[in-house]
Amino acid sequence: MFYRRFLFGQDSGNADVTSVRAGDLYCSDKGYGFVTEKNRREQEPLKISELNAAFDTMYWYRDEDLSHIEEDCTGCFLESKRKIACLEDAAGEKFSGEHRRIPLSFKIDVPKQGNYKVTVAIYTMEPMEDVLIFTGRRRLGFRGEIKESSQLDRAKATVGNGMAKDQDREEFKGIVFRHTMTVNVCDIVPRGHTNRFEDKSLDITILADRPKISEIMVEEISCPTLYIAGDSTVTDQSADYPYAPGTSYSGWGQMISAYLKGELAVSNHAHSGLTTASFREEGHYEILCDFAAKGDFCFFQFGHNDQKLDELKAWGGYRENLLRYLKECRERGIFPLIVTPIARNTWKGNDGSYNDLLEEYAQVCLEVGEQENVPVVDLHRRSMEFVVKNGLEASKAYFFPGDYTHSNDYGAYYMAGIVADEVVRVCGGRKEPAYHFLAECVTEGFGAWEPKEDIVPPVKPAIYENVANPEEGALLLEDVDRLSEPADRASALDMIIKTVRFFPTNVYNDMFTDVVGHEWYAGCVECAYQNGMIDKGLVEDHKFFPLQSVTLEEFLIFAVNGYKSRRTIPQEVWEMPCVYDERCREFAKPYIRAACHIGLIQDDGGAALDRVLTRGEAVAICRSMNV
Repeated sequence: MFYRRFLFGQDSGNADVTSVRAGDLYCSDKGYGFVTEKNRREQEPLKISELNAAFDTMYWYRDEDLSHIEEDCTGCFLESKRKIACLEDAAGEKFSGEHRRIPLSFKIDVPKQGNYKVTVAIYTMEPMEDVLIFTGRRRLGFRGEIKESSQLDRAKATVGNGMAKDQDREEFKGIVFRHTMTVNVCDIVPRGHTNRFEDKSLDITILADRPKISEIMVEEISCPTLYIAGDSTVTDQSADYPYAPGTSYSGWGQMISAYLKGELAVSNHAHSGLTTASFREEGHYEILCDFAAKGDFCFFQFGHNDQKLDELKAWGGYRENLLRYLKECRERGIFPLIVTPIARNTWKGNDGSYNDLLEEYAQVCLEVGEQENVPVVDLHRRSMEFVVKNGLEASKAYFFPGDYTHSNDYGAYYMAGIVADEVVRVCGGRKEPAYHFLAECVTEGFGAWEPKEDIVPPVKPAIYENVANPEEGALLLEDVDRLSEPADRASALDMIIKTVRFFPTNVYNDMFTDVVGHEWYAGCVECAYQNGMIDKGLVEDHKFFPLQSVTLEEFLIFAVNGYKSRRTIPQEVWEMPCVYDERCREFAKPYIRAACHIGLIQDDGGAALDRVLTRGEAVAICRSMNV
């Protein structure tokens, strides 16, 4: 069985213990090391979040080295608080909202996929507050304070010249913290890819004002695994840093490990945009089947994307797919559990009452569970009760800013606690020993985690104004064979977003009934919606018609809304009559006036606003925007 021990900040003097110094950066030849901005820029595999710790720098810092790792005889550490202060000084102002931190990440290659017991030790002279330890793809393993030595570790830690000679060592007089977690290593289909990637490494990430690692021990173990199938509300979401929990997307699946004992590992295969059908079709279910063994468990939570497709209506394809998954799991000796879809923070505008958009799908889950005698975790009911009790405004603190579907780290941790509590309720009294075991694995977690500071999305400092997002890409100019084709609304939004350098998003918030999360354009629509590019005059019956050919008038509306986010358009321009006033729709008049003023169309009245725009013409307008 694989076992490896790492000692940080000093030479071990022992062939069985690997010494790690501050300058030891990960590379595949070495098989271990710190992951920083430097080696992520140099090594392509380290750029794929799902194959690593899932922490990414905010794009404007991509060329900077934020992780300056230091060492002493008690370990390797990072002065996160000091570095944040330097970034604020350079920006000329303090970061708004929650205090932010820089992660300390260490990567270890293992011989094969499977479950591993990981123990992290931290020796510190001062108590540490608000410490977070994440493993794998940003799954929470610990949250809390380090203020005293654990009973087992008291007087055990030594510092000095490794373990070479007893006279060279002395007992550590400070605080000794040691925490053990169970981590699953498994293949995955990363976001933005269609093929499966092999993964045989595990990541440990510490967040604190001064994150530190003194020792790490990794041991291969045999224990049951809890697999998770689901959508963006469940998946292991990545986080940008400098990190703050309130502005980090998170699925409850990456927080459930905080509520489970070490006798059970978590393997999360949920992904943004997935349905009960695409989870199978896109290869995620195949990975689960390849690694899940008899005696393992599997959670299924879908619905947010199924409800957009006629073939996956609640009592239609959705129900049929759930039944098929249950049958196949049982045939393999895997114990399934159904999780009703998490509730959104959605309210009716006319009377202010809660608007339940997933009631039918939750009801189908309950009925299928009763019919098949499968435990059902009623997350929908419990999360809806939480949202209704807190109300629209207070509930926002548990969702990503401006989002009413996807939780932040606070919300995901809370919802994972609900799931854990429901597991005890529905499994504790079952006759099957396996379900009873699952209920016994549930813990109380690490206590309440609630926002204490304002949640404010990060703003790119003025000194980085010229730093473009690397994901923007070109304006479709390479595809010269398609420039004569009609442009559609989705492509039009994509062009404008890239032109004005909006910050893209990887999730979709379900504001339009004809835009499904797994479509390529879903993120474009979400980004455009959040940045006010889509006028309500272009929406009909909650539909956006993303693949409908875009007219010149519509494209100019998108373009002007994007333009005004970067440059000021005088108020009188919006109100000044122009030659096109009688040739466009009423709501579009201010936009066309502005388009004439900034030179997006000629002001001689020669443009046909209702004609369909080609891709080449759309690109030409983007080039003329001068933003």
